[in-house]
Amino acid sequence: MKSKQRRKKVFEEPAYWQSFSDMMAALLLIFILIIAITLAIYRQKTTDLEQTQVRLNAAQQELDRAREDLEVSKREIEASNKELADSLARLKEAYASAAMTQEELDAANLEIANARAELAETRQELKDIVGIRTDIIGELQTRFSNSSMSVDPQTGSITFSSDVLFRYNSATLTEESKNTLKEIIPLYLDVLLQDNYRPYIAEITIEGHTDTDGSYQSNMDLSHSRANAVAKFCLDAKNGLSGTKIEQLQRILTVNGRSYSAPVYQNGAGEIDMAASRRVEIKFRLKEDEMIQKISEILSGE
Repeated sequence: MKSKQRRKKVFEEPAYWQSFSDMMAALLLIFILIIAITLAIYRQKTTDLEQTQVRLNAAQQELDRAREDLEVSKREIEASNKELADSLARLKEAYASAAMTQEELDAANLEIANARAELAETRQELKDIVGIRTDIIGELQTRFSNSSMSVDPQTGSITFSSDVLFRYNSATLTEESKNTLKEIIPLYLDVLLQDNYRPYIAEITIEGHTDTDGSYQSNMDLSHSRANAVAKFCLDAKNGLSGTKIEQLQRILTVNGRSYSAPVYQNGAGEIDMAASRRVEIKFRLKEDEMIQKISEILSGE
C-alpha cells in the first residue's frame, strides 16, 4: 500500500525537467532567429557595400577624368599666360621702338619740310623736262615761219626731197641744193644746239630714203650715201655752222640709210608716193633714258 502511494506521489510532483527543455528549445529558437536576422542584415550590408563600392569606383573614374581635364586646362592656361606674356613683351618693345624723343620728332619735321621744298623744286624740273620737246618744236616752227621748209609738228623733223638735192640715182649734192642747205641747216641746227636744249638732245639723225625702184641693197647704198653727203655738208665750216657747233654736232650726229623700208603712201589710196618717198630727213631724239631716270628720281623722292 505504501509503495503505491509513493509511486503516485512521484508521478504527481511538478515536471521541472520538461520546463527546462522547453526553455532551452525556446532559447535555441531565439538564437537561430538572431543568427538569421544577423545573416540577413549582413547580406543587406554586403549588397549595400558592393553598390557603394560600384558608385565609389564610378566616382573615382569621374574624378580621374576631372583631374585629366584639369591638367589639360592647366596646361592651356599656362600656354595662354606665356603667349600673353610674350605679346606683352613684344608690345612693350614695339612701344619703346616707336616712341620718339622730342629731338627725333623735330628732326623728322625738318626732314619733311626739306622734302616738301625738294618736291616743289623737282615738280618744276619735271614740268621743264616734259615741255622740252614742245618748246623745241615751237621754236623751230617760229624760225621756219618765213621759209618754204616746214617742221613736222609732232616730231620736229624736217624733210628734203631727194629730187631737189640730187640728180637721179646720184648721191652728189647739186649746186642749187647746196644753197638751199646753207639756208636751212644752220637755222635748224642752231635751235637744237643752243644752250637751253643741247643738254637734252641725245641724237641728231640724218636719214636717207628711196622709192621702191631697184633692189633693196642698191637702194640701201644710195640712201646711205645721200644721207652721208648731207652730213658732210653740215660738218663743213664753210656752210654756216661755227667750229663750236660742228664739234657739238659731231658728238651726237648719226647717219642712216633706210632704203625703201619706210615709204610714203598717197592719202587714202594705199599706194606708194614714189616722189615723196625719195627724201632725206633730219630729226632729233631727246635723252629719253635720262628723262625717264629723272622722272623716276622725282617720283621715288631721291
